[in-house]
Amino acid sequence: MNAQKIAVVTDTGTNVPADFAKAHDIRQIPLQINYTEGSFRSGVDITSEEVIERFSTEIPTTSLPSPASIRETLEQARADGYERAVVVTISSGLSATNQTCHLVANQMEDFPVAVVDTRSIGVAAGMTVMDCALMVEAGVDFDLLEGRLNAEAEQTWVLFSLDELSFLRHGGRISEATYRLGSALNIKPIFECDEEGRYRTVKKCRGRERALKATVDLIAERARLYKDVVLACASATGDDPMLERYVALLQEKVGNACGLIRSRLSPDLLVHTGPTLIGMAVQPAMPEMAEWMAARA
Repeated sequence: MNAQKIAVVTDTGTNVPADFAKAHDIRQIPLQINYTEGSFRSGVDITSEEVIERFSTEIPTTSLPSPASIRETLEQARADGYERAVVVTISSGLSATNQTCHLVANQMEDFPVAVVDTRSIGVAAGMTVMDCALMVEAGVDFDLLEGRLNAEAEQTWVLFSLDELSFLRHGGRISEATYRLGSALNIKPIFECDEEGRYRTVKKCRGRERALKATVDLIAERARLYKDVVLACASATGDDPMLERYVALLQEKVGNACGLIRSRLSPDLLVHTGPTLIGMAVQPAMPEMAEWMAARA
């Protein structure tokens, strides 16, 4: 437990690296994965590998955590000795999780809870969760955390592309026209989360390799806006050979990076993107993150 006794809580849509979450006691609220036979808690009752294995028979849906599960997580943190909490969530533009966390937080008595909207997803949202934990441990005052995290989230940029667009179409994230055009002409859109935290196409490329090369170039260009940055990458399994090739290129092009965060997609994100996603993110390095990265080097 950190000296301030502030619990850091998130949902599984933020894809915080598992080793970091364990080391810093980050409490995770699982999103639900719904099959015809029943519902499973992401990362608790079902793994990413199991979701991928079942794609051949059924593409499930997802739903947000129940208010009861959110409250249970906060109450458990209080029972474990924490006196306050910060909940950092997946984008409110993609899920009602943030809104539900606000509702539950307002009902907690004698247990202050700040709720932060990353306006992002996956490992990029996970970077904000990591920022939160490191700020808390560095002694940043509770009343300053929300403002600092919002500012950090605004400057965190994620890009991702997929070889197979059918999962985004199935989840209603892209139109039928975009899907058909991409499939027929081998067009691979590169997506970002916009200012409202919703998916937006940044660029369209002919073929997978060109899309990944463009992603590297765009991230490297953004990195040049800052003195020091932190990079992040993610894929379905966390060890995609194609990801490794382009991460190596990214590290070669970004000379001001303090380090690289690696993560894998949670089961709930896999439902919406499928197993072919490769994502990269960049954010300006805050002092606490830079110090943590230096200690690991």
